[in-house]
Amino acid sequence: MTTTIQEMNDQLVVVLDGQLDTAAVAETEKNMQPAMECTDRDVVVDCTKLAYISSSGLRLLLALNKRCRAAGHKVILKGLNNDLLKVFAMTGFNHLFDMQ
Repeated sequence: MTTTIQEMNDQLVVVLDGQLDTAAVAETEKNMQPAMECTDRDVVVDCTKLAYISSSGLRLLLALNKRCRAAGHKVILKGLNNDLLKVFAMTGFNHLFDMQ
């Protein structure tokens, strides 16, 4: 699992590549720290290369969403494949995030 963060168009973009499973969450959380601390703009999570997400991965995204919303900003999930869209729909998380 690799996590890349870049600034683009007044947003912070987090690119997730691989499988966000339980084993990868701790390292991914460390790598996402700049996004977790982002209080001045929206955060886009690019999931185009994300193949899998576990419940621990969902919790990580939920924590990111909670912090951003508390600061008056939003988390936008982008590029979810059909399998990931089903997971978000089954858990109701599709109602918690802006999705593109």
